[in-house]
Order: sequence, then C-alpha cells, then structure tokens
Amino acid sequence: MRVAVFSDVQANLPAMEVVAETILRWAPDLVVLAGDLVNRGPRNRECLDLYLDLSRRLHCVALRGNHEDYLLHCASHPPLDPHDAALRRFADWSASQLGARVRLFERWADHLDFPAEGWRQWVHVTHGTLLGNRNGISASIPDAGLERKLPPQTELFVTAHTHKVHRRTFQGTHILNIGSVGSPFDGDTRSSHARLEFRNGAWHGKIVRLGYDRQRMERDCRNSGFLDQGGPLARVIFEEWRRATLLMPHWNRRYRQAVLEGRISMERAVAEFMGGL
Repeated sequence: MRVAVFSDVQANLPAMEVVAETILRWAPDLVVLAGDLVNRGPRNRECLDLYLDLSRRLHCVALRGNHEDYLLHCASHPPLDPHDAALRRFADWSASQLGARVRLFERWADHLDFPAEGWRQWVHVTHGTLLGNRNGISASIPDAGLERKLPPQTELFVTAHTHKVHRRTFQGTHILNIGSVGSPFDGDTRSSHARLEFRNGAWHGKIVRLGYDRQRMERDCRNSGFLDQGGPLARVIFEEWRRATLLMPHWNRRYRQAVLEGRISMERAVAEFMGGL
C-alpha cells in the first residue's frame, strides 16, 4: 500500500503544482491533504481547484487545518472592531478570493485512521494532534509533552502544522511531521511532502523535498493583491516564506495585544518589527 500525504500549501500554487505532478507520477493508492491548503498566500482559488482536480484523478481525502477553520470563521463572523479587522485582514482577503466555496471546508474531516489491508498496523493522520489542529509536534517538544497528543495503538502518527520536518518514536508510535509544501520554516526553501509505504509488515515513511519556481511565487504575491490588499501582516508572512523561517509568533508576542488594545497601529507594529529583523 502506498500513501502520499501533503500539507500546509498556504495558497502557494507553483509549489503545489510540482508536488501534485510528483504524486500523480508516483500513483499512490491514497492521497491525504492534511490541512492548510489555503490562506497566508496568493492563489487560494487555484490551489483549491488543483486539489479538486487531483481528487478526480486519484483517491484523495482532505482534512481541515487551522487555516480552513479560520477562513470558515472569517466568512461567518465579521471583525469585532477595527483592530481585530487589521489583524485578520490577510485572512479576510483569502476568504474573499474563495467566496462561497469556503463552505467546502465544512465537509473536510479532522483526522483520518487507516490500516494496511489485512494488517493491524494503523496510521493516524491529522493536521496537529489530538489536542487540536493548532497543536503541533516539533523537535522542541519533550517526550513528556506528547502524552495526550497521540492516539493509542497507532504504529505511525503523521502530522504537520509546524512547517518543520521532524521524526521520532514515542512509546512505540513512530511520529512523522511532514513539513510544508508552500512555506517551510526549517531553513530549506524546498517544498516537502511524505510517501508512506507498507512493506515487510511495517509502515515506512519518506520525506520528499522538491524545488519549484520561487520567482513565480514572489510575482504571485505581488500581482495577486496579497501584499497590497492583505494588510501589513501580509509582509511578515511573505518574509517568513522568503526566509523559510518562523516570524509570526515573535511578532504576536511583541505586538498582537498592543494592536488589539489600540496602543499601536498595525502599520507601525509591522514596520518596527520588520526594521529589527
């Protein structure tokens, strides 16, 4: 049995095109999209269309990530005030690109369990962990912090969310974080996805890293309206993509509450942060 798993495309169409073409050539028995196909990037409609086309050609299952949930929230709930509107402007821009199609995400599941046919070695795939799709597993999480994150009696636990490839084994469960197709945060700008194969009575996971046209992605960010209309935070997101490193949590810790309380404007908060990089 062969299974391809990808996640965190973040509306990066050139990266997804390369991954989709590679998956089609490999011709797995199952393809799992483990969330965050959209948001934080310029080509939301096109990435959704490409996934739907892939699902017509191969057996595919889509899972919701935190960004699908966020766009569903933005589509259903107006901003609380101008400060909240400034914080979610890039997500509202993404939701407006998708229009009524954002409701497709309501049909996507939270997790997927499957065994190899005729065997009891189970695989569990989800965007985050059992604690939610914003709860990830990375190298910085100690083993003691994994107790409630994993399902029992699972041979292979496949996760994403952190945008960093990571492997480890905990209490007999092999953990594989597949990283990100569209915006890795591990210093490697290439996209990543996973190939799972069941052979010799066990699951084996392989990470595939692929280069893609980053100049085209940069043009998409500039020409689509993402940088101009997505608000100041879109510049931080773009810089994360460009550097392949995590920046938003640092901005959030320093400025988020101050912006919400009106103590600093969004424009100034982003300008100060970017100036200090």
